[in-house]
Amino acid sequence: MNPSPAEPDVRTARRPASARGSDFARLSRRVAEAGLLDRAPAHYYVLRLGLIGLFFFGGWAAVFVLGDSWWQMLTAVVLAAAFGQVALAAHDLAHRQVFRNRVPSEVCGRLVGNLGIGMSYGWWQDKHTRHHANPNHEDLDPDVNPDVLVWSKDQAAAASGVARFVGRYQAFLFYPLLTLEGLNLHAQSVRALFQPYMKKRGLEAVLLIGHFAVYLAIVFSVMSPDKAILFVVINQALFGVYLGNVFAPNHKGMPTLKKGEKLDFLRKQVLTSRNVRGGWFVDNAMGGLNYQIEHHLFPNMPTPHLRRAQPIVRQYCAEIGIPYHETGFVRSHVEAMRHLHDAGAPLRRPAGAV
Repeated sequence: MNPSPAEPDVRTARRPASARGSDFARLSRRVAEAGLLDRAPAHYYVLRLGLIGLFFFGGWAAVFVLGDSWWQMLTAVVLAAAFGQVALAAHDLAHRQVFRNRVPSEVCGRLVGNLGIGMSYGWWQDKHTRHHANPNHEDLDPDVNPDVLVWSKDQAAAASGVARFVGRYQAFLFYPLLTLEGLNLHAQSVRALFQPYMKKRGLEAVLLIGHFAVYLAIVFSVMSPDKAILFVVINQALFGVYLGNVFAPNHKGMPTLKKGEKLDFLRKQVLTSRNVRGGWFVDNAMGGLNYQIEHHLFPNMPTPHLRRAQPIVRQYCAEIGIPYHETGFVRSHVEAMRHLHDAGAPLRRPAGAV
């Protein structure tokens, strides 16, 4: 079967081992000569982080202004979007796009992530670093672990428990499951406090507890219990949906790699990633992560440079014969859901069927 545009055959994109080491170096030189590996102008992150801060604190100010009102449910929606933007800011901090040095990146990352939205900076950094090193690798990328969803037919055939049950109809359950992603993020953050890789676990714990305590204290002191509970449900559900819609289009439905399959850095990053078109709105809503190919090739590249790097990367991929996949926002989700449905096919077969 011929691969679809969303699933290029990685075999046709391979180069002899002798050529692999130089392909990315040549691209990197082009990008560097264009000045795109330099730091972003200071005013960019001052303005962006300032606007996110106004959005975030403005939402909480609205909570106090509205008081015990059903209009607070609209505030819950606004704050869900604000939480998503804060998460994207934490992502940039973890990649040291904002600050050059580790210490200010970690300090701000923990304040923004742990205290701001209840997401452990240490957990996210560890998980995301492993994802960047081996995107869509079924054994090495934590984002394609078959814990709830299955990402390939091999994973489906070996699935058990929740993944076996959900995997049958996971394309239809994907978006409803995103409503639980905000709570899952909090649970994973707390669980990570007990993992050996976690650094500064005391500080991480204090900031996480501080977030949960302040969040719940504000909501339940301002609103009656019924409104407060509904506010939390709406806020956390839409927060999860927002994050899922930012991150899912980037890799879901692109080729997955298995143990023993090796590609050089350039091909590994390009072939497993998808760019999403959409203009100014998508650029800002996705925090620049719609330029996923460029982000994976140059993780420390400041967000405003990703759009300018795209034509350089796309042209270079065309020159050396590497499929470069880009599509619209809606189409990216169609491709991802089609892949999820196909991956779960073995679980829908009658017992004993071949």
